[in-house]
Parts: sequence; C-alpha cells; structure tokens
Amino acid sequence: MKTALITGVTGQDGSYLAEFLLEKGYKVYGMRRRTSNPNFDNVQHIKDQIHWISGDLTDVASLIEAVRISNPDEVYNLAAQSFVAASWPQPLVTGQITALSVTNMLEAVRIMKPDAKFYQASSSEMFGKVMETPQKETTPFYPRSPYGVAKVYGHWITVNYRESFNMFACSGILFNHESPRRGVEFVTRKITDAVARIKLGLQDELRLGNLDSLRDWGYAGDYVKAMWLMLQQDEPEDYVISTGEMHSVRELLEISFSYVGLDYKDYVVIDQEFVRPAEVDLLLGDCTKAKERLGWTLEVGFEKLVHMMVDEDLKRLRRHAEGTLVIN
Repeated sequence: MKTALITGVTGQDGSYLAEFLLEKGYKVYGMRRRTSNPNFDNVQHIKDQIHWISGDLTDVASLIEAVRISNPDEVYNLAAQSFVAASWPQPLVTGQITALSVTNMLEAVRIMKPDAKFYQASSSEMFGKVMETPQKETTPFYPRSPYGVAKVYGHWITVNYRESFNMFACSGILFNHESPRRGVEFVTRKITDAVARIKLGLQDELRLGNLDSLRDWGYAGDYVKAMWLMLQQDEPEDYVISTGEMHSVRELLEISFSYVGLDYKDYVVIDQEFVRPAEVDLLLGDCTKAKERLGWTLEVGFEKLVHMMVDEDLKRLRRHAEGTLVIN
C-alpha cells in the first residue's frame, strides 16, 4: 500500500485527488489548518477514510511533523491562496502562502523523506501576458497578478530543489479546471450558481467583469489523474495540463443560461468592480507532452462540464428549498 500526503485536501483538487488515490488503495493523509469551524463539505463522503494531520504551510515545524507522521511515498502540495482576485488586496499573504510555503514544504520533505515524490501545483496564470499561443512547458512566464507571481516562485523553487538535491519534484502547470466543488467566488461556479438561483427565482441578476476573457477550461476530476501520472514516471518533469480549447466567459454564459431555457442578456450586468487591474486576455494550453508521455486523456468536455455544474447547483438549491440543506 502506497501512502500519500495531500495539502489542501478539503479544496476542489484535493478532494478529487483523495477520492482517486483511495480508489487505488492508497493510505491518504490530509493536512489541514486548525480552524474554529472546519469545512469538510468536499470530502464529507470520504472524511473517515482520510488520516487527518494538523499543519500550517507557514510553520515549517508543523510541516516536518506532518511528513514524519505520514512517512509518504508521494506528497501533493495543492494548498494555496488560490483566488486571483484576492491576491491584489492581499499580496503579502498570497506571497507567504502561495510562494514561500512551497519552500517550506520542500524543506520538510528534504529533511524527513527525501526519497518521496513531490508534486507542486503550478498554474497557467504564470503565463499571464502570454508570450506565445498556445502555451507549453517552454513558454516564458509573464504573470499579471500577485497570485501569478507567487506561483512562478513556487514553480522555480521546485525546479531548484529537483536540480540541487536530486529530489523527485515536479510541477503540473494546470490550466483552469472546474467542477461542482469549485468555490462560488470563481467565475465558472459564480455563473452556474447564479443560473440555478435565477431559474429558481432566488436571484434577479448576475454582475460580472470582462465577458471576452478567453480560458482553457477543463474538469478537475480529469486533471488530478494527471497529477498522479506525473509521480508514476521514472524521471521528474513538468507538464502542461489543459484541454487545448479556448472558450470565452460569454460562451460560458450562453451555454449555462440556455441549458435552463434562459437568455443571459436578460440577467447579466457588467460591473467594473470585477474587472482585474491587469487583465489576462487569453490562456490556451498545449498538453501534447502530457498526452504523449503520460498517456493522459480527457473524459469530460466543456459543455458537459458546464451542464454538470448547473445540475449540481440546481440540486443543491432545491434541497435547501426543501429544508434539508443550510446554505451560507
């Protein structure tokens, strides 16, 4: 039985990854910060199968202890301040949690379990003001947010530990990946949640920023499989994980609203509050390397993903209406 340690296990990616590894027979340790009101929503169905460890990415001692207790074969570092919009009002916190904490985690692994395989969650936001399209592993980075800058640091420190200490450390440069477990502050889930609320008469309008931003959106459940595949290779390398397709926010609106028989133009209001200080106009990934070397495949397409998210939000809100679910 292999053992894995996952940071950020209660988040979207962490929950799908924990599910996937448990199905493969792994012993899964999940590290989480101590909070007064713990949120286990994404992992409620597998909560009792995960071995929980308290730890904080900014506290190296707690990370060393987490690695000591779990003694992992594989470490998946998924925890971060992951909301781009929040990185401008909170740039220092973003730097500490999304950038410097990667060094903390690498140090803990280097000290306690240097033969463990390490996965770092890199991001397409590192490409920012893109230097070429599509973006691949060799495309230069040009981040356009404190979040993107922090992710560049995390990416390159992982490369440096790999090359300096001969650690099996690699990064997945994941393009936007969504699911019904995505936080409602992210544009995809903000839209599908609003569609469900408007359809059920619980909301009148939806306020958004730039509708013409183009993104490469995939399904998180597919992307966590790529993370695992990276750590099954003989040599550590970095990989772009994407769909190779671009869709606009406007197209996302059209698909989600029309799915419930509505026209988005009747409900969407452009609000400058949601326009980024420095916009990333388009992101499109070239995942050829991952498909050829990892044998990774996509199973859920864009339209199916959007419909899945709308369906789950409708189901959740209807349960709430019946008094079986409390919604914040």
